Amino acid sequence: MAVKLERRIGIQAPDEIVWEILSDIPGWADWNPIYPQAQGEIRIGNRWTVELALPGEKPRTINPVILDWAPYDHIHLRLDALRGWVRTVRFLEIEKMGDENVIFNNGEIFDGLLGASVAKRLRRPIIDGFEAMNTVLKQRSEALWAARK
Repeated sequence: MAVKLERRIGIQAPDEIVWEILSDIPGWADWNPIYPQAQGEIRIGNRWTVELALPGEKPRTINPVILDWAPYDHIHLRLDALRGWVRTVRFLEIEKMGDENVIFNNGEIFDGLLGASVAKRLRRPIIDGFEAMNTVLKQRSEALWAARK
């Protein structure tokens, strides 16, 4: 049975501003607390090299594949771990609410034979990581938008 973990946050900035920050993958090193290093292009089928640093966990390198993406809207990544016993889909989604505000949805769906148990074991660090990432993305987006008004 699949397990979904996610956190949402409202951001007072246009979707273009949030996308500008989110889509600058090498720039994640400047702000992203759960992915302090990331390399890769946003292209379907492209494999990224990402350092995953969940709160309270030892950082490790993962290599997700771009499953789907749409400008100003979403990036979906797929990761197979433990020889396929754990499969995840990571989603970063921007929901436009108005000209100057969005909801950012940050989450992961765990599947596979061990997916639910991994999600249960790592639930708190994952949720804490999503919240930390959301908070910094909100701050950066709103500051950039304020500077450009």
